[in-house]
Amino acid sequence: MKCLIPLVALGAFTLPSPGWSEVRALLIGVGDYQYLDVDLRGPVNDVGLMARALMARGADRVTVLADPGARLPDGAMPAGVATRAAVLEGLSALADGVGPGDTVIFYFSGHGSQAPDMNGDKAVGYDEILLPADARGWSGAIGAVEDAIVEDEFQPFFQAILDTGAKLVAILDACCAATGFRAVTGGGGVDRFVPPSVLGLPEEQPQGSEEATGHIAPPLTGDFAFLYSSQPDERSFEYPLGDKSNPANWFGHFTRSLSNVLTEVPELTWAQALAGAMDGMQAGNPIAVQTPDGEGTALESPVFGTGRAGARRVLTEGLALQAGLLSGFADGAVFDVFADAMMPDPVAQAVLRAPGADSGKLDLLAGDMPSKGYARQVQPGLPSPFRLSSPVVRDGADYAPILGELAALAAAGLPEGVVWNAAEPDAVIVLSDGKLALTGPDGVLDPLGPGSSPRMDKEPAAFFDRATRAHRLRRALVLAETGGPVGFTLPGSGLSQIIERQQGAPTDGKCDEPSAGVEAFSPVQPVTDCDRLWLSLTNDSKTAQDVTVLYIDRDFHISVLWPDPGLSNRIGFGETREIGMVIRAADRLPGQEEIIVLAVPARPGSPSTVLSALADPSAARAGPGAPALQIYLEAAADPAATYRNLGFTGAPAPLKVTRTRLNLVSAPR
Repeated sequence: MKCLIPLVALGAFTLPSPGWSEVRALLIGVGDYQYLDVDLRGPVNDVGLMARALMARGADRVTVLADPGARLPDGAMPAGVATRAAVLEGLSALADGVGPGDTVIFYFSGHGSQAPDMNGDKAVGYDEILLPADARGWSGAIGAVEDAIVEDEFQPFFQAILDTGAKLVAILDACCAATGFRAVTGGGGVDRFVPPSVLGLPEEQPQGSEEATGHIAPPLTGDFAFLYSSQPDERSFEYPLGDKSNPANWFGHFTRSLSNVLTEVPELTWAQALAGAMDGMQAGNPIAVQTPDGEGTALESPVFGTGRAGARRVLTEGLALQAGLLSGFADGAVFDVFADAMMPDPVAQAVLRAPGADSGKLDLLAGDMPSKGYARQVQPGLPSPFRLSSPVVRDGADYAPILGELAALAAAGLPEGVVWNAAEPDAVIVLSDGKLALTGPDGVLDPLGPGSSPRMDKEPAAFFDRATRAHRLRRALVLAETGGPVGFTLPGSGLSQIIERQQGAPTDGKCDEPSAGVEAFSPVQPVTDCDRLWLSLTNDSKTAQDVTVLYIDRDFHISVLWPDPGLSNRIGFGETREIGMVIRAADRLPGQEEIIVLAVPARPGSPSTVLSALADPSAARAGPGAPALQIYLEAAADPAATYRNLGFTGAPAPLKVTRTRLNLVSAPR
């Protein structure tokens, strides 16, 4: 069950030509609810972010219905508050004047919920609804949530667009399913779901009228793609980027990641955009539960336009940088500054300090800053400290010993790189069933089933040290990566990978022969103890690649899968390397683990860039003359490192990161 229009069956459709003509969009952002006490802070910022991303790709007409205060790019057309009447009127206008080859985009950021199914098209008895600004609670007189928009109401508007021959893309950053997950108080995010109880729905489901029953919306016919911010059994969240008290710093998790992909990757399909958004959302935190989804006939068709590829030059005004955390720039990042957009040589170099969501202050390092200029990052900053929430107690067990240990660690400033009791946490400490668990910033405990969130062992200092190192490593890889969103590889541009699996057959704690043959593996499939995975890496670029493969388990141990000590990690053009592994996870089920492939273009005549030292603390660290990227990543993964002790100047080599998340479950499947 998905929010918006579930596609139970598809009619006949005709694919348009690869080219595109007009692109128009209707963007809806609802955070300020007129009658419901469920306000959000992100949607008013989301619409501006999405408008900039679409217009960077060449969208012709972008209409925005949003709360007052939305910061829109020049050329976007504000059309007032997103009331029910305004949304339906905007939907009706989308079909006017479009035709084959055109693209129409509908985007919604705000709350979703559920209401009783009144026409009998849902086996579960509920329809998904979106809540415009003037939505109210349940009205017994009309048998509906007043002024909500029921999913079935979208069908005629969408079909009218598709009947013109245009392509329809609907993007939804809300959640509508009554998931069983519940975020604990203390999480840094806010979910975008209004429980039916808040809307005053009756305890007994009302029956649909004879007139309504049986009037089921037919399936859409045409070329369309629906992009959802989360799976049917998940919540969608918004998070602050910087100071939580500043409303301008809040953004939908999905919107922020998807807009980055659409802006930065020149040529891609909608399915690739969705995959890139998912990788970006999950890159910095392995224990958050939001995973985007999509469906429709146009997922594999190209996204219009080309975005803004390559090294970015960001506007500066004096010592003010007109970009910040939204663009992936961290404290301590070093920029070359140019007097104009096309100048080949910089006139100054500066370092970024305390960036906000979309701005930052520069400290001059060398040269003369122009009054207005263009900055290009040449050295990434270091990850921020690992921010942990205050402990959240879920039951009446005696947690005095654990709380005492945590207080002692905080008083001693240990482990290094941790901020305790943070208001905007990267992870939430939950005390439940007599143990300490760690969740993502959403505060959702055990998203994969009981016990799936990491639990602290008997050594709190070691547990939090491992968690800090894993967090900093993940963030460092995001900051250092070049060439597109996390995990996104264009064909022919670098290292491609294929994963195959043999299902294991554990017996008495040992792994016997596999119970089945080799099969293709997808990360959405679960794995269990004794499964065998085969990772094939092929270099389809024209440059040799230096490759390191790491594994992060659910308890934050980081190990090296490849290369073996003393062996070369260089893969030449057209060469393939196969890496096998056996999942020994009986004591870690269920949980979430990760394979990380790091690829760096080889430097002719130079030693390989080997990143094995990024694994659990090792004496084998980069020495004098080591590649700048190796020095940066090792420092960035070290909780004690600061920008002052990076030990190198100049830009690190390009880095490509591919992540594969593994969902560990107990057998049988």
